[in-house]
Amino acid sequence: MALDLCSIEEIGLATKMHLENSGFRSLKDLVVRGPVDISEATGMDFEKSAVLCNRARQILEEAGVLEKSFVTARNLYDKRLRAERISTGSKNLDNLLGGGVETRAVTEIFGEYGTGKTQICHTLCVIVSREGTHGGLASKAIYVDTESTFRPERIVSICNARNIESGPVLDRIIVAKAYNTAHQELIIDEIGSIIDTNRVKLLVVDSAVAHYRAEFLGRATLSERQQKLNKFMHILLRISETYGAAVVITNQIQSSPDSIFGDIFRPTGGNVVAHTSTYRLYLKRAGRNRIARMVDSPYHPETEVVFALSEKGATDPGQY
Repeated sequence: MALDLCSIEEIGLATKMHLENSGFRSLKDLVVRGPVDISEATGMDFEKSAVLCNRARQILEEAGVLEKSFVTARNLYDKRLRAERISTGSKNLDNLLGGGVETRAVTEIFGEYGTGKTQICHTLCVIVSREGTHGGLASKAIYVDTESTFRPERIVSICNARNIESGPVLDRIIVAKAYNTAHQELIIDEIGSIIDTNRVKLLVVDSAVAHYRAEFLGRATLSERQQKLNKFMHILLRISETYGAAVVITNQIQSSPDSIFGDIFRPTGGNVVAHTSTYRLYLKRAGRNRIARMVDSPYHPETEVVFALSEKGATDPGQY
């Protein structure tokens, strides 16, 4: 079944050209961006944009790219048993996540600086390129770097420690450095065609909220910041579902002045990030090791595991 824009009857050659010039190059782009974005980018009225978006989703459902609107729990369960996962490099972390980082989901990792968020992301980028027998998906990764934390040297050192040839792994990691929120959003808007043409199964955004915190300061801009962040997070969620990729975001923390007992730290982004993320991991230091706690999941219990950081990246205690 053809999945280009002209497979929608309402789209002729002129409309197709107009959509492509506005950044919508496929049916998946229409579904990911949604009718509001289509209307704002092209100048079409909202009703027509909604028709195009809904028709694109229907065609993708018929092609088996997207889940049908109505399915039985049995079918959904059987499909989830076959869900693809990427190993984090640590068996303990993998067990906490139910076998690894899940595709078609957004996994948020938050914690203080130095707790291993970026190290886990680097390790995932290495392992996703490996075959399934080694915890990977034999595919590529996209690393959206907002804090200048990506280091190819770290990829090489992880590969060397794990006896993996580093050259092919470096070729399978696509890095996009985002300089501000507008650039970050532009990268995500254009990422669909890169995922499709490069067989990408892992999208890392490190970190998702940093630019928003830096640019929208004070209570006066809080509402605008949260609206933009909400849109950004929902696009990430639709990317994971539409392209079958694992989306991993890192997040910063901030102290909560109203907390008297317990942990005073809270992840930034508020409820917008909390409600959009499928899984949320909270990392803490524990001497040389690190503790990862599952704080939010549709079905995992709220449990903790211990993992470590070494030349291998994320690993288990004692395996340095």
